[in-house]
Amino acid sequence: MKSLRALPLLLVVAISSSACAQQPDPRLLGEALSAAPEAFHGTATVYAFNDAGALEVIREGDGTFFCAADNPNVEGFEATCWQAALDAYVRRGHELKSQGIDGRETVGMREAEIDAGTLEWFDGEATMYLRYGENARWDEELGEVVDSKLRYVVYTPYATTESTGLPLEPMTPGGPWIMNPGTFRAHIMLLPPN
Repeated sequence: MKSLRALPLLLVVAISSSACAQQPDPRLLGEALSAAPEAFHGTATVYAFNDAGALEVIREGDGTFFCAADNPNVEGFEATCWQAALDAYVRRGHELKSQGIDGRETVGMREAEIDAGTLEWFDGEATMYLRYGENARWDEELGEVVDSKLRYVVYTPYATTESTGLPLEPMTPGGPWIMNPGTFRAHIMLLPPN
């Protein structure tokens, strides 16, 4: 009988807790998702940077796609989205950068961790999308990122010009090319013209 008397109190606590659950900041959510194909907007896990420059989840997703809002502690604008296969690698890169380590140096450190088996890497392909720009910014009135560009990166570990048939430089503006061929970071790059 005691447990039945406690039931109304438990219901009040449960309802109060869910009512107080914070919704993600619409600006941060919009910034992050601005880099993603629309098909992933509803299911992506979304990160934002805290004051220390570390990533924090502001919205849980289904675990297949991840997006991060712009880091306000870094000059310029960059929102990034990536597939699950890249999640550990991307998060580790941000973790190292938040410790003041240069971006190029983080690549070498992460490669050593992959080689040592302490950082997860993958076989196959995985895509990353970036919305960026020196003058890019969130426009509160429009509710979107303005003055930005898009970049598409398709990681294909250890791929080469021979295995992909892609050149080392784009043949035309916006054309694909392969970067870092033959390495764990080999990727197909696409920069749509402005």
